[in-house]
Amino acid sequence: MQTLTTTEELSDFCARAKGQPYITVDTEFLRERTYYSKLCLIQLALPGKGDEDAVLVDPMVDGLSLDPLLDLFRDESIVKVFHAARQDLEIFYIDHGVIPQPLFDTQVAAMVCGFGEQVGYETLVKRIAKQQLDKSSRFTDWSRRPLTDAQKSYALADVTHLRQIYEFLAGKLEESGRARWVAEELGVLTDPETYITRPRDAWQRVKTRSNAPRFLAIVRELAAFRETYAQERNIPRNRVFKDDALVELASTKPMSTNDLSRSRLLLREARKGPIADGILEAVKAGVECPKDDLPEADTVRDKLQVNPALADLLRVLLKAKTERFGVASKLIAPATDLDAIAAGMRDVPALSGWRREVFGEDALRLCSGQIALAARGKNVDVIEL
Repeated sequence: MQTLTTTEELSDFCARAKGQPYITVDTEFLRERTYYSKLCLIQLALPGKGDEDAVLVDPMVDGLSLDPLLDLFRDESIVKVFHAARQDLEIFYIDHGVIPQPLFDTQVAAMVCGFGEQVGYETLVKRIAKQQLDKSSRFTDWSRRPLTDAQKSYALADVTHLRQIYEFLAGKLEESGRARWVAEELGVLTDPETYITRPRDAWQRVKTRSNAPRFLAIVRELAAFRETYAQERNIPRNRVFKDDALVELASTKPMSTNDLSRSRLLLREARKGPIADGILEAVKAGVECPKDDLPEADTVRDKLQVNPALADLLRVLLKAKTERFGVASKLIAPATDLDAIAAGMRDVPALSGWRREVFGEDALRLCSGQIALAARGKNVDVIEL
């Protein structure tokens, strides 16, 4: 098990990768105590069946530059293969401003190929590579050195089996003509906006019971302060204060440190010092927010007049389509999309791209009375009217 610890070693490996059709990639990282992920290990493998073309890269070694690997990530003649790539890609984008392309995510491809929703790597290893993974090192501290042989074996398995999984799924996509479907799905992963968290927008992730604009303005200011504070100090946002404390603060609107001391949910360290000052300033800003800048909750879907009979018919149509195409139903259209279509909305993902071809066109025809559904034994057929 070779571990690369110098820039020269990494450069030599990346030179070997040039001209290869693909390279498999995975990372190990920690995020429990930080806002941004701390990269602890990178695993790479070239096409082949043995471990001789697979290496570990230790990014924690002083003096090691990842520039050769970043150049490889920019080389569009080599496919970069990941499984459930989002967190890996976030690390490379946040730390280095690079998103590997062209990209292939075996989790996305597996969903398109009928392996279910958000299928795990272990499942694909069992079903495609016919191997068992040793999970004993799954929750170890990857920042500690030296790494044990068990840790190294576990880490390498994340890229060695991935080669066979990639080749199998890529072949399936070629046979079925669904490679374009996967390319559409990967658009979100290759978009830099996916990995940018703007403090001013952080309030939209906070669940609240009230949609009153003034209340939401305070939530917005508190969430923005928390996000900025956490980013600047690289600490988890929940270490500043948790969502339930945020909602409580927006409701009680404290105006002094004495008011903060009466909070039931606020951490002790947040009741004084810079966090307390930030909370009070945020609450004041929300309370004094001009009317024309007050936020509004997106309640469009909450107010939809859903035709329940039509929604049920759309669910039957979706089930028929998923059985025909062998694709997970939630990947084509979640229940919220079906209800939106039944209420007359047309700007939903299920009605665009490959989903429109598989399901959307017939869904619209069903809504307009152009087709009907008929049960024939265990099957559901589409009948032209």
